Amino acid sequence: MSQTLRCALRSLCTPLKRDVLKLAPPLSSVLNTRFLYAKATLGLDGFAEQSKQIHQQMENIAGKFREKMTTYSSEDSQNMIFTEDLKNMVYMAESDADVELVVKMTKKFNSQNKELRFGNFVFGPVIMRMFYTHNKADLALECFKAPEFDGIFDQLITYQILLDLLYENGKYQEILDTFEVIKGRQLEGTKYPRNSVVLVMAACYKMNSKESVEYALKFWNELRGAGHFPMRRATTFCAGLALNQGMPEAALEIISNVRNPNYVTIRNIKARALSEIGRLDDVITILKSVISDDRPGEVAHTFNRDVLEAIKAKVLEADNPEISAEFNRLEKLFEKEGHITNETLDQHLCSEIQKPPVMNNRQGNRFNRFQQSDRRPSPGFKRPSYRPGLKDLI
Repeated sequence: MSQTLRCALRSLCTPLKRDVLKLAPPLSSVLNTRFLYAKATLGLDGFAEQSKQIHQQMENIAGKFREKMTTYSSEDSQNMIFTEDLKNMVYMAESDADVELVVKMTKKFNSQNKELRFGNFVFGPVIMRMFYTHNKADLALECFKAPEFDGIFDQLITYQILLDLLYENGKYQEILDTFEVIKGRQLEGTKYPRNSVVLVMAACYKMNSKESVEYALKFWNELRGAGHFPMRRATTFCAGLALNQGMPEAALEIISNVRNPNYVTIRNIKARALSEIGRLDDVITILKSVISDDRPGEVAHTFNRDVLEAIKAKVLEADNPEISAEFNRLEKLFEKEGHITNETLDQHLCSEIQKPPVMNNRQGNRFNRFQQSDRRPSPGFKRPSYRPGLKDLI
């Protein structure tokens, strides 16, 4: 174990016996292939709809328009690329040649005298959605880093779209490298954009290696040291990775930061981690809690079947008749009352995030943070905080 990892674990974990850090089997050997952020969350549905409208409007002149833009975007052309030109071409892009044309137009547009731009259209998220639609992960990353595009892609939602595109293409190391660039830019005074942090932890979880857990634990301590409270999904990715890498103590310390311990992923990780360190009495208590929390008409609290199987293996190893009898009783009760899901913990951790984030670009923002009220609040009323990311995503 490296010195970095030892330091990270020392700051995360309470003093427990080191001999309990036995290598745990992976949560699942099958990688989940569903999207992490749903298309609507990234604005891709809206992009597709707008693209359809632009295609209809430009149908009769599309060919001539492309020819004109190809001429205008050449280096020796004195013609300018206007906001409306670039916007139309982004939405019209159908082929690789069209995407390359958009890249050339964007370079020229960004190099033109900024004093001549009077519109407030923000291109970063829209162009990144175009890259996403055409699955151009490498080109998107290249443009993001290129100095010719300085300022174009500096929006928090653009960071999220780019990192999600890299995630869907399995470019996990590139996510970590790109996040270092994002941290350095500190857009809007934000060094750790919440949705980007989720994707960084997701990348570490997918990598599932000694190096990735070292990075994740070091990054976790960096976040906590800066007073940053990660979203619940980032927390469960980090804890799930620690559990996969045989560090149940670290997993328990990480999930202790979640304010509400009743979420299904938290409950499963905690029960599995406690079983790994031999605290089966505490596991039984957690199992019993889902029964006491049952409410008529509400969805039953569940455990993942693979988690219960892992716990059962630990119960058999312990050879404690009392614990075994109680576990068997609860397992039968869970089967009868629908407290077991066949979805694996890995699948649950990697399920789609549906809730729309707060869009950080001014154009195309259909998700209002809150409704302004003309009424003056009553004395003593405290307006809730609507800062992005305060409410965790499941």
